[in-house]
Amino acid sequence: MARPKIYIIKLSVEERAELQKTIRNKKTSKTVLKRCQILLELDENHGPGLTHAQIAHRYAVCPATITNIIQSYVTNGITNIVRYNISPNSSAARRKLDGRNEARIIQMACGPVPEGHSRWTLRLLEEKARVKLDVPIGKDAIRLALKKMNLDLTKMPTGASLPEKMWNS
Repeated sequence: MARPKIYIIKLSVEERAELQKTIRNKKTSKTVLKRCQILLELDENHGPGLTHAQIAHRYAVCPATITNIIQSYVTNGITNIVRYNISPNSSAARRKLDGRNEARIIQMACGPVPEGHSRWTLRLLEEKARVKLDVPIGKDAIRLALKKMNLDLTKMPTGASLPEKMWNS
C-alpha cells in the first residue's frame, strides 16, 4: 500500500495559464519546461493523474526531482517553478567565452604575429580580442580557451595553421 500524499497540488486557473504560457514560450529552458509540464501533470483539479514514478519515467527525471518540484511549489509558489536560477558558483555562470568567440581567439593565435613581436602572448591576444570581439575578455579566459584546444603559445611556430580537429567539428 502506498503512503498517502503529503502535498496535494491544486492549481488555480491563473497558475495553469502561466504554466502553459511558459511552456509555449520558445525561449524557455529545458529545465523550466520540464518543471512546468510536471506540475501540470500533478494538478489534482484535472482528475487523478499519473503516479510520481510514472511522471518521472515519462519526463526522464528521477523521482526525487518530482518531490523537489512539489516542495518548491508548495513553499515558494509558481514563481520559483517558471524561473531558472543559475548558481553564481556554477561553471556556466562563470564562463566568459562562448564557442564562437573561442574559435575567433584560436584563429587569432594561429594567425600572423603582430609586427615587432616574435610570437603571440596572452597580453597581445587580450588586446587584439578587445578590439575584434564585442565583450572584453581577460587573459585567463584566453589561456583556458587555448588550453582546452591543447595550444601552447610558447611552442607554436609563427603563422601556424589551425589544428585539424577544428575543421572537422
